[in-house]
Amino acid sequence: MAFAPQDPRSPDPNNAHDPVVHHDRVDYSPFPKSVTFARRYTARLVAHWGHPALADDAALIVSELASNAVLHGGVPGRHFRVQLTLTKTLLRIAVSDAKGERLPQPRRPTPDDKFGRWLLIVRALATRWGVRERTVGKEVWVELDLATSPVEL
Repeated sequence: MAFAPQDPRSPDPNNAHDPVVHHDRVDYSPFPKSVTFARRYTARLVAHWGHPALADDAALIVSELASNAVLHGGVPGRHFRVQLTLTKTLLRIAVSDAKGERLPQPRRPTPDDKFGRWLLIVRALATRWGVRERTVGKEVWVELDLATSPVEL
């Protein structure tokens, strides 16, 4: 299978055992500079939410997913979306784009390849990940379990 199914543990605002603590979503224009904006914003937001130890990993994941949204999921005039959701037990990152027919395909890049490692990076950092097909496009999501309590800022 090319992608993981929707995880039933995904954040549910009505889940009394793991309620959503923070949620944020930003739409970006499908240009390479937007990847930089999304990465920096994610790092600052995750640290602000009290999890500075996860900020770099979250920023790297957003950078990889947003890059793919721009390179492979872009449709003229359509934005890509980055959503961050923090519950008491996990951080969920979701990036959606307009091309549902272009689902992630694992590759084995050679050492000389300049591209094609995003899925390897995401798999190495994520607790869980998957793809959810949408009415228009797709959403690639990644979850990072929280190991510690948030840092008070």
